[in-house]
Amino acid sequence: MRVVGLMSGTSADGVDAAVVEIGRGEVRLLAFEMFAYPAALRREILGLCRPESARLDDICHYNFVLGEVFADAVLKLCSKSGISLGSIDLIGSHGQTIYHQPGGKRYGGRSIRSTLQIGEPSVIAQRTGVTTVADFRPRDMAAGGEGAPLVPYADYVLFKHSRLARAVQNIGGIANVTFLPGVCKQDDIIAFDTGPGNMVIDGIVRLITGGRKRYDAGGKIAARGTVNKRLLSEMLRHPFFRRRPPKSTGREDFGTDFAERIYRRAGKKGLANADIVATVTALTARSIAQAYRQFLPSMPDELILCGGGSHNRILVEMLHGELPDVKMLSTDDFGISVDAKEAVSFAILAWATIKGMTNNVPAATGAERPVILGKIVPA
Repeated sequence: MRVVGLMSGTSADGVDAAVVEIGRGEVRLLAFEMFAYPAALRREILGLCRPESARLDDICHYNFVLGEVFADAVLKLCSKSGISLGSIDLIGSHGQTIYHQPGGKRYGGRSIRSTLQIGEPSVIAQRTGVTTVADFRPRDMAAGGEGAPLVPYADYVLFKHSRLARAVQNIGGIANVTFLPGVCKQDDIIAFDTGPGNMVIDGIVRLITGGRKRYDAGGKIAARGTVNKRLLSEMLRHPFFRRRPPKSTGREDFGTDFAERIYRRAGKKGLANADIVATVTALTARSIAQAYRQFLPSMPDELILCGGGSHNRILVEMLHGELPDVKMLSTDDFGISVDAKEAVSFAILAWATIKGMTNNVPAATGAERPVILGKIVPA
């Protein structure tokens, strides 16, 4: 089966699109491209993620706008790679998360969990003529889970090993780990969000540059700075880090408000801008390593990195310093670009959905039982 996976993460940089061939125990990446959002659209999306600025009419409008943008990504990727649109059997779209409430809010005497992804799948199916599976989180939440992390099933398909224990560590806006023990069955998977990935780093970079830069390319700013141990210790007292899995997080915990508080706190301490970036980079590395020590049954034999944070040389060096005895690899070593990994994951999730296979991991999300994720929009 030939499947397109579509993903837009918490950083809202653009649409990751991957064409994947799945069959006979093999997953093969045929093509990948990231289609960046125009600056104005990205600003609108980030505004929708903030309850104090989001408007109902804008949420309605941009749900359909992003449906068009996601559909265009499929058409452009096929055209650019020379892959016939007619050869695509299925599309799996994560959409764009604009709000996620895994802790729930009270209604009718009980706590109701909720989540909202936009990028209307009916538009994607209509424009491409391809059956589309989307909106993967809600079914897991209906089954009592947190609706995240979603990719552990795909990590299991891609990286389980007969002998080695592996940790697949994604560093996107949020960082999440999937732990696969040796001789791993689906019930043995442990997965959870470890905390911020690039999100706080990006937020601080935007603040110190007045918006001229959106991220610390290659960790160059952090490389000029010194980690402030006191500020790092203060940030690590965030209650999320103490919570036991299953757990997930997002902009609600580590978004703009968190970055602005850290920036003000650092200013009062007289820290140079590069020191602030170095310190929040250390926050990501330390919180990942700390989560392994606290919540994994053992250290992995191999750590497989993916996501945009894999390109941050200083972050990777800090992580290696935190976990010196763990062999560090990347998904590139397995034939899947670190940037394509999450889009590939949603292709795999959609494939399992259309095959009628359960594809959540209750041990990771806290769901009562395995369920089939996603909503199917026929072509």
